[in-house]
Amino acid sequence: QVQLVESGGGLVQAGGSLRLSCAASGSTSSLNGMGWYRQAPGKQRELVAAISSGGTTNYADSVKGRFTISRDNAKNTVYLQMSSLKPEDTAVYYCAAEYWGAWAYWGQGTQVTVSS
Repeated sequence: QVQLVESGGGLVQAGGSLRLSCAASGSTSSLNGMGWYRQAPGKQRELVAAISSGGTTNYADSVKGRFTISRDNAKNTVYLQMSSLKPEDTAVYYCAAEYWGAWAYWGQGTQVTVSS
């Protein structure tokens, strides 16, 4: 089992920045990729960014150039640095961990609200 705990959400004005953190604990040696999803009210959950165990990253088109995902394998932590935030970035952000090719573990979510 793996437990994921997110932190760093909050309220920020448009154009501002936030950094989300996700700490993994438990059977972390079995994990491969890690990622961040988000879900806005009335919308489906969408992948924002992901990073492989080797450091390869991919991003949703809507956040490219504004968000940066990184990971510290020694600390079993993944980060999402969000800059130039827009009101449409408002959502609950979830950390996810990949196990055997599937997003098998999820955090509880952290709210990010961007005011205009």
